[in-house]
Amino acid sequence: MIALTSFVEPKLVQRALEAGAISYLLKDVHADKLAQAVRDAYQGRGSIDAAAAQSLVSSERDESSIDYGLTAREAEILEQMVAGRTNKEIAKILIISPGTVRFHVSNILSKMGVKNRTEAVSLALRDGLV
Repeated sequence: MIALTSFVEPKLVQRALEAGAISYLLKDVHADKLAQAVRDAYQGRGSIDAAAAQSLVSSERDESSIDYGLTAREAEILEQMVAGRTNKEIAKILIISPGTVRFHVSNILSKMGVKNRTEAVSLALRDGLV
């Protein structure tokens, strides 16, 4: 099935694909491209309009924001870790004890499933947490 529409909203694209569409094209598609999409669909190959694909990617990025179940304070501390600050510096900035920072850092590492601060910072940057 080929979805031929004028909508690129991510939810509509997703619904069409979930309903079995193998291709998702916009109504302003050139006739040659539409004909090729029909031939491709017959062969079991799909195609998706670039604008619809971009819409899905952008939506997925927005929705995939992983928080790892961090508390607000842990998120604050993670931001400070990403900035390269030591526990002592973080404690001074957030007006808490270095021991409390160590406690939160330990929780952050556990929740994120990493072994050290460097891995946590790398994961935070990769997943767009900060």
